[in-house]
Amino acid sequence: MSDPIFRRNDGVWLNEPERWSAQGDSLQIVTDKATDFWRETHYGFSRDSGHFLGFPTAEAFTAELRVQGDFQALYDQAGIMVRIDEQRWVKAGIEFSDGRAMLASVLTDGRSDWATAPYEHDAREFWVRATVANGVLRLQASADGKLWPLMRLSPFAKASSYLVGPMACTPERAGLKVVFSTFRLTPPLGKDLHDLG
Repeated sequence: MSDPIFRRNDGVWLNEPERWSAQGDSLQIVTDKATDFWRETHYGFSRDSGHFLGFPTAEAFTAELRVQGDFQALYDQAGIMVRIDEQRWVKAGIEFSDGRAMLASVLTDGRSDWATAPYEHDAREFWVRATVANGVLRLQASADGKLWPLMRLSPFAKASSYLVGPMACTPERAGLKVVFSTFRLTPPLGKDLHDLG
C-alpha cells in the first residue's frame, strides 16, 4: 500500500500548505507561517492551524512514516498525526525546543499535554510509527526504520475510524521544508510491547 499513497484521492488536507508536491511515495511540503496544533494547557490558547494530510483508517491500524527535515527554529516540528476531531488527536515526531531536536508527542483530549525527550540520533531523518487498537495508542520512533523503541503508550479515544498521516508545524516562522516518504498503513502489527522490530 505504500507506493503512490500521497496521491490517492482519499487523503484530506487540514490546512493545506501553500507549497507542496507529491511524487511517487514522497510528499514534500514547506510550512506556512505561524502554524500549530495545541489546545489550552499552560498557554491558554487553542490552535488548529498546522498542516496535516489525513488518510482514513479502520478502528484499529498501524501507520508508519519516514520524515526528513532540518529543524532549526523554536517549535519547528514534523511527524505523524492521528486525529478524530479538533479536540481528540495526537501528534508525534521531532520538535525543536531548548536549542535542540527533541522526540516529542502531544496527546489531546479536550486539552493538550506535551512529552519530550532528547533525541540522540540525526533528527534530519527519522521514522515514526503509530498503532491504535482497543482504546490504546502506541507510539514508536526509529533512527533507521528497523529498530523501533517505544516512545509512548497511552489510552486513546475509541472510534470506528481515524485520520492518520503526515503533520508539520512552525509556530514561530514559515519555511520548514519537510519530506515524508514510505508511508504505510496496515492492520495493527500486534507485536509484543517489548518487540522492537
